[in-house]
Amino acid sequence: MESLKELYRIGTGPSSSHTMGPERAAARFKEKNLYADRFIATLYGSLAKTGPGHLTDVILEKTFAPRPVEIRFDFSDKPLPHPNTMELTAIQNGETVDFERVISVGGGKIVVEGEAPDVPADVYPLSSFAEIKAYCTEKRIRLWQYVEQCEGDSIWLYLGEVWKCMKNAVARGLETEGTLKGGLEVQRKAKMLYRQKHIDESAETRENRLVCAYAYAVSEENASGGVIATAPTCGACGVLPSVLLYMQERRGFSDTEILHALASGGIIGNLIKTNASISGAECGCQAEIGSACSMAAAALAELHGMELDQIEYAAEVAMEHHLGLTCDPVRGLVQIPCIERNAVAAMRAINALSLANFLTYTRKISFDVVVHTMYETGRDLFSKYRETGEGGLAKYYGTKDE
Repeated sequence: MESLKELYRIGTGPSSSHTMGPERAAARFKEKNLYADRFIATLYGSLAKTGPGHLTDVILEKTFAPRPVEIRFDFSDKPLPHPNTMELTAIQNGETVDFERVISVGGGKIVVEGEAPDVPADVYPLSSFAEIKAYCTEKRIRLWQYVEQCEGDSIWLYLGEVWKCMKNAVARGLETEGTLKGGLEVQRKAKMLYRQKHIDESAETRENRLVCAYAYAVSEENASGGVIATAPTCGACGVLPSVLLYMQERRGFSDTEILHALASGGIIGNLIKTNASISGAECGCQAEIGSACSMAAAALAELHGMELDQIEYAAEVAMEHHLGLTCDPVRGLVQIPCIERNAVAAMRAINALSLANFLTYTRKISFDVVVHTMYETGRDLFSKYRETGEGGLAKYYGTKDE
C-alpha cells in the first residue's frame, strides 16, 4: 500500500476528484504547454454531470489563468475508462499542439491515459487487515507503530500538519455564518449548533451537538471551497476531525495520541482505497462517507487503547451499515445531503466504538470481507446513484412532494 501521505491530502474543496484532481491535471498540462495560446477542457461522466456544482469549471479557469480555457461538458453515453474522465487540449496559432485524456481517480490522484502511472512507492508490504493484524500480534505492536515502521519518523510531521489543517477548518467553520453559494440557499449551521446550548442540556445532548457542530464546520468549509484535509475525500472530510477534536477536548488526549489515532484510521482508509474504492463516482457515497466513518471508528478505538480485534470490529461495523449508500448530490453541489451526512456518520462512528467495546468477540464478519462487499455493491449500483446528480434526492428535490 502507498503512504498515508497519499490518503491524507491538504487541498481545496469541495471535491478531491472534481476539484483537487482536475486542478492537478490542469497545472501539469499548463506547465507542459507554456507557449499555448489557449486550452480546451472537455469533461465527461460525473465530471460533466456534477462539475459546475463541484466547482470543476471554476478551478480549471483559475489554474489555467491568465490564459483562456474553454470548458465543454459532454453528457453523451460513450464508453469511458472511468466516471471521472476529462480531456485537455492545448491550442497554439490555431493548431492543436498537445492532447491528454486524464482520469481523476479520487483523493486528488490522477492517471494520464497512455502514460505509465505516477505510482507512489508501496511503503506497506501488507494489504489486508488480516495480514496486518497477524503481523502486529506477532511483533506485539499497535497499528500506529506499524505505520511508523513502514513510513519512518517523518510521518508524524506530516500528520501533524494534517491535524493542524483539520483543527483550523473546524475553527473557521465555527466562526462563519451566511449562505453557501450554489443556488440552494443552504444556511451555514455550524456556528448555530455550537452556540445553542440548552439550559438543561444533558451530557449526551452536548456530545451530539458539539460533534455535529464540528462536522458541519469542516463540511461547510469544504463546500465553500476552503482548505481542508481529505479523510479520505473532500466530501467526507468532516467525520474524522469532528470526533477526534471532541474526544481531545472532552478527555484531554494529547496531540501525539491524536496523531497515533490518525495513523490507525489511515491504515483503514488505505486498505479501503487499495482493495476497493474511495470514489463516490465509482462506488457511491458508501465509498466516501462509509470509509470516513470506518476510519473514524478505528481512530477512536486506537485513541481509547482498544485491542486490534476491537479496532477491526469498530471499523467493520461502521462500514457495514453504510453498504449501498447512494451518492446523489442535489444540483451536483457538495451540500445536500453531504454536509448533514458528515454529522450523522460522525455520531455513527462513536456508536461503532461503543459496540466494539462490548461485542467484539461475538462478531462474524471481518473487515476485509466488508471492504470487498462494499466494492462489489458499489460497482453494482445503478449509475445514476453514483455521483451524477441524476437520481434520488437530486432527481426529486424541488418537486411539489418534497
